[in-house]
Amino acid sequence: MSQEKVLECLKCGVKLAMGNVEVTYLNNKFPIQLPKCPKCGLVFIPEELATGKMLEVEKALEDK
Repeated sequence: MSQEKVLECLKCGVKLAMGNVEVTYLNNKFPIQLPKCPKCGLVFIPEELATGKMLEVEKALEDK
């Protein structure tokens, strides 16, 4: 039996759904699929993504 996490928007109380998001950093844009609120557009960024791949990209851009 698998237990899948259900993420809800704290503001709207509706279930987050995967959607296209554009992340911008130092004038660079990156399209990515992340859970977001279908009502208000709030995006959830998992900690492992923020402290992993996103941090690597930020450091690489800052070193340019």
